[in-house]
Amino acid sequence: MKNIAIIPARGGSKRIFKKNIKSFWGKPIIHYSIDAALTSGLFDEVMVSTDDEEIATLALAGGAKVPFMRTARNADDFATITDVVTEVLQQYKVVKQEEYDNVCCIFATAPLATPKRLEEALNLMVEQKFASVFPVSQFSYPIMRALKKDPETNCVSMIWPEYLTTRSQDIPPAFHDCGQFYWANIIEFYKHKSFFTPNSGVLEFSPLEFQDIDNEEDWRMAEIKWKLKYSS
Repeated sequence: MKNIAIIPARGGSKRIFKKNIKSFWGKPIIHYSIDAALTSGLFDEVMVSTDDEEIATLALAGGAKVPFMRTARNADDFATITDVVTEVLQQYKVVKQEEYDNVCCIFATAPLATPKRLEEALNLMVEQKFASVFPVSQFSYPIMRALKKDPETNCVSMIWPEYLTTRSQDIPPAFHDCGQFYWANIIEFYKHKSFFTPNSGVLEFSPLEFQDIDNEEDWRMAEIKWKLKYSS
Protein backbone atom coordinates (compact mmCIF):
# COMPACT_ATOMS: atom_id res chain seq x y z
CA MET A 1 0.00 0.00 0.00
CA LYS A 2 1.64 3.23 -1.21
CA ASN A 3 0.57 6.56 0.27
CA ILE A 4 1.34 10.12 -0.75
CA ALA A 5 0.84 13.29 1.30
CA ILE A 6 0.07 16.41 -0.70
CA ILE A 7 0.31 19.77 1.07
CA PRO A 8 -1.23 22.54 -1.08
CA ALA A 9 0.43 25.93 -0.50
CA ARG A 10 -0.43 28.63 -2.99
CA GLY A 11 1.58 31.83 -2.88
CA GLY A 12 -1.24 34.32 -3.42
CA SER A 13 -2.69 34.62 0.08
CA LYS A 14 -4.77 37.78 0.38
CA ARG A 15 -6.36 37.88 3.85
CA ILE A 16 -3.15 36.93 5.71
CA PHE A 17 0.07 37.98 4.01
CA LYS A 18 2.19 34.93 3.13
CA LYS A 19 -0.09 32.81 5.30
CA ASN A 20 1.38 29.43 4.35
CA ILE A 21 4.89 30.36 5.49
CA LYS A 22 4.18 32.92 8.20
CA SER A 23 6.00 32.24 11.47
CA PHE A 24 3.87 30.28 13.94
CA TRP A 25 5.46 29.88 17.37
CA GLY A 26 8.93 30.21 15.90
CA LYS A 27 8.82 28.36 12.59
CA PRO A 28 6.97 28.54 9.26
CA ILE A 29 3.47 27.24 9.78
CA ILE A 30 3.78 24.86 6.82
CA HIS A 31 6.53 23.00 8.68
CA TYR A 32 3.98 21.70 11.20
CA SER A 33 2.03 19.92 8.46
CA ILE A 34 5.25 18.58 6.94
CA ASP A 35 6.47 17.39 10.35
CA ALA A 36 3.17 15.63 11.09
CA ALA A 37 3.30 13.80 7.77
CA LEU A 38 6.96 12.80 8.05
CA THR A 39 6.76 11.80 11.72
CA SER A 40 3.73 9.60 11.08
CA GLY A 41 5.78 7.25 8.89
CA LEU A 42 2.67 6.65 6.80
CA PHE A 43 3.88 8.10 3.53
CA ASP A 44 6.13 7.01 0.70
CA GLU A 45 6.18 10.64 -0.46
CA VAL A 46 5.50 13.94 1.32
CA MET A 47 5.28 16.77 -1.20
CA VAL A 48 4.23 20.41 -1.34
CA SER A 49 2.25 21.72 -4.30
CA THR A 50 3.03 25.39 -4.78
CA ASP A 51 3.46 28.06 -7.42
CA ASP A 52 5.75 30.14 -5.20
CA GLU A 53 9.56 29.79 -5.13
CA GLU A 54 9.86 31.02 -1.53
CA ILE A 55 7.33 28.46 -0.32
CA ALA A 56 9.12 25.76 -2.32
CA THR A 57 12.45 26.64 -0.70
CA LEU A 58 11.00 26.54 2.81
CA ALA A 59 9.15 23.30 2.05
CA LEU A 60 12.40 21.66 0.98
CA ALA A 61 14.11 22.99 4.11
CA GLY A 62 11.34 21.40 6.17
CA GLY A 63 11.93 17.97 4.63
CA ALA A 64 9.19 17.85 2.00
CA LYS A 65 9.71 17.34 -1.72
CA VAL A 66 8.78 19.78 -4.47
CA PRO A 67 9.39 17.77 -7.66
CA PHE A 68 7.47 20.23 -9.83
CA MET A 69 5.75 23.59 -9.48
CA ARG A 70 2.01 24.03 -9.64
CA THR A 71 0.65 25.21 -12.98
CA ALA A 72 -0.81 28.70 -13.29
CA ARG A 73 -4.20 27.18 -14.09
CA ASN A 74 -4.41 25.68 -10.61
CA ALA A 75 -2.84 28.60 -8.77
CA ASP A 76 -5.66 31.12 -9.11
CA ASP A 77 -8.57 31.89 -6.77
CA PHE A 78 -10.89 29.47 -8.53
CA ALA A 79 -8.87 26.25 -8.44
CA THR A 80 -10.27 23.66 -6.05
CA ILE A 81 -8.45 21.22 -3.79
CA THR A 82 -9.67 18.46 -6.11
CA ASP A 83 -8.08 20.25 -9.07
CA VAL A 84 -4.76 20.61 -7.25
CA VAL A 85 -4.61 17.02 -6.01
CA THR A 86 -5.61 15.63 -9.41
CA GLU A 87 -2.87 17.64 -11.09
CA VAL A 88 -0.24 16.36 -8.64
CA LEU A 89 -1.28 12.72 -9.03
CA GLN A 90 -1.20 13.05 -12.82
CA GLN A 91 2.23 14.70 -12.73
CA TYR A 92 3.61 11.86 -10.62
CA LYS A 93 2.15 9.32 -13.03
CA VAL A 94 3.36 10.99 -16.22
CA VAL A 95 6.61 12.67 -15.16
CA LYS A 96 7.89 10.27 -12.51
CA GLN A 97 6.03 7.08 -13.50
CA GLU A 98 4.85 6.73 -9.92
CA GLU A 99 1.35 5.83 -8.76
CA TYR A 100 -0.14 5.52 -5.28
CA ASP A 101 -3.00 3.72 -3.57
CA ASN A 102 -4.04 6.43 -1.13
CA VAL A 103 -3.64 10.19 -0.94
CA CYS A 104 -3.78 12.49 2.07
CA CYS A 105 -4.27 16.19 1.43
CA ILE A 106 -2.98 18.07 4.49
CA PHE A 107 -3.53 21.81 4.63
CA ALA A 108 -0.46 24.01 4.99
CA THR A 109 -2.02 25.95 7.85
CA ALA A 110 -2.79 22.98 10.10
CA PRO A 111 -0.38 23.28 13.06
CA LEU A 112 -2.64 21.14 15.25
CA ALA A 113 -2.49 18.14 12.91
CA THR A 114 -0.90 15.10 14.58
CA PRO A 115 0.65 11.86 13.33
CA LYS A 116 -1.72 9.93 15.59
CA ARG A 117 -4.84 11.38 14.03
CA LEU A 118 -3.47 10.90 10.51
CA GLU A 119 -2.89 7.23 11.29
CA GLU A 120 -6.32 6.79 12.89
CA ALA A 121 -7.97 8.22 9.80
CA LEU A 122 -6.03 5.94 7.46
CA ASN A 123 -6.83 2.88 9.55
CA LEU A 124 -10.51 3.80 9.61
CA MET A 125 -10.58 4.22 5.84
CA VAL A 126 -8.83 0.92 5.15
CA GLU A 127 -10.59 -1.21 7.78
CA GLN A 128 -14.10 0.01 6.97
CA LYS A 129 -13.46 0.36 3.24
CA PHE A 130 -14.43 4.01 3.10
CA ALA A 131 -13.72 5.97 -0.07
CA SER A 132 -12.40 8.82 2.06
CA VAL A 133 -12.05 9.92 5.68
CA PHE A 134 -11.70 13.39 7.16
CA PRO A 135 -12.11 15.06 10.58
CA VAL A 136 -15.33 16.78 11.63
CA SER A 137 -16.47 18.60 14.74
CA GLN A 138 -19.93 19.04 16.19
CA PHE A 139 -21.52 22.48 16.06
CA SER A 140 -21.70 23.84 19.59
CA TYR A 141 -25.20 25.22 19.01
CA PRO A 142 -28.08 23.48 17.19
CA ILE A 143 -27.94 24.79 13.61
CA MET A 144 -31.68 24.22 13.15
CA ARG A 145 -32.15 27.20 15.50
CA ALA A 146 -30.05 29.44 13.23
CA LEU A 147 -31.21 32.98 12.45
CA LYS A 148 -31.01 35.12 9.34
CA LYS A 149 -30.87 38.92 9.31
CA ASP A 150 -32.51 41.24 6.82
CA PRO A 151 -29.70 43.53 5.61
CA GLU A 152 -32.08 46.49 5.14
CA THR A 153 -34.29 46.33 8.23
CA ASN A 154 -31.85 44.54 10.56
CA CYS A 155 -34.74 42.31 11.65
CA VAL A 156 -34.08 38.65 12.32
CA SER A 157 -36.08 35.52 11.57
CA MET A 158 -35.47 31.80 11.85
CA ILE A 159 -34.15 29.91 8.85
CA TRP A 160 -36.12 26.87 10.00
CA PRO A 161 -39.09 28.31 12.00
CA GLU A 162 -40.48 24.83 12.61
CA TYR A 163 -37.76 24.41 15.25
CA LEU A 164 -38.72 27.55 17.19
CA THR A 165 -40.11 25.67 20.17
CA THR A 166 -38.14 22.45 19.82
CA ARG A 167 -35.95 21.68 22.82
CA SER A 168 -32.25 21.78 21.94
CA GLN A 169 -31.78 18.26 23.32
CA ASP A 170 -34.36 17.00 20.82
CA ILE A 171 -32.51 18.42 17.81
CA PRO A 172 -30.06 15.95 16.23
CA PRO A 173 -26.39 17.00 16.32
CA ALA A 174 -24.84 18.54 13.21
CA PHE A 175 -21.18 18.49 12.20
CA HIS A 176 -18.81 20.53 10.07
CA ASP A 177 -15.57 19.77 8.26
CA CYS A 178 -12.50 20.72 10.32
CA GLY A 179 -10.48 21.79 7.28
CA GLN A 180 -7.34 19.98 8.46
CA PHE A 181 -6.79 16.97 6.19
CA TYR A 182 -8.52 14.52 3.85
CA TRP A 183 -7.61 10.90 3.18
CA ALA A 184 -8.88 9.18 0.06
CA ASN A 185 -8.48 5.94 -1.81
CA ILE A 186 -7.18 7.20 -5.15
CA ILE A 187 -9.43 4.97 -7.28
CA GLU A 188 -12.44 6.32 -5.39
CA PHE A 189 -11.09 9.87 -5.59
CA TYR A 190 -10.94 9.64 -9.39
CA LYS A 191 -14.38 8.02 -9.49
CA HIS A 192 -16.12 10.74 -7.46
CA LYS A 193 -13.79 13.64 -8.33
CA SER A 194 -14.06 14.72 -4.72
CA PHE A 195 -12.96 13.92 -1.17
CA PHE A 196 -16.62 14.00 -0.17
CA THR A 197 -18.45 10.92 -1.40
CA PRO A 198 -21.52 8.84 -0.54
CA ASN A 199 -19.09 6.49 1.23
CA SER A 200 -17.05 8.95 3.31
CA GLY A 201 -16.20 8.29 6.94
CA VAL A 202 -15.23 10.77 9.63
CA LEU A 203 -13.22 11.17 12.80
CA GLU A 204 -14.83 13.44 15.38
CA PHE A 205 -12.49 16.15 16.71
CA SER A 206 -12.89 18.33 19.76
CA PRO A 207 -12.72 22.13 19.16
CA LEU A 208 -9.21 22.18 20.66
CA GLU A 209 -7.87 19.79 18.00
CA PHE A 210 -8.24 22.07 15.00
CA GLN A 211 -8.54 25.65 13.82
CA ASP A 212 -9.48 26.68 10.33
CA ILE A 213 -7.37 29.76 9.59
CA ASP A 214 -8.91 32.35 7.29
CA ASN A 215 -8.15 35.64 9.06
CA GLU A 216 -6.00 37.15 11.81
CA GLU A 217 -8.48 36.24 14.56
CA ASP A 218 -8.36 32.61 13.43
CA TRP A 219 -4.55 32.77 13.51
CA ARG A 220 -4.52 34.03 17.10
CA MET A 221 -6.99 31.35 18.12
CA ALA A 222 -4.76 28.68 16.56
CA GLU A 223 -1.80 30.02 18.55
CA ILE A 224 -3.82 29.84 21.76
CA LYS A 225 -4.95 26.27 21.08
CA TRP A 226 -1.42 25.17 20.16
CA LYS A 227 0.00 26.68 23.34
CA LEU A 228 -2.68 25.02 25.46
CA LYS A 229 -1.95 21.68 23.81
CA TYR A 230 1.82 21.73 24.07
CA SER A 231 2.44 23.72 27.28
CA SER A 232 0.31 21.53 29.52
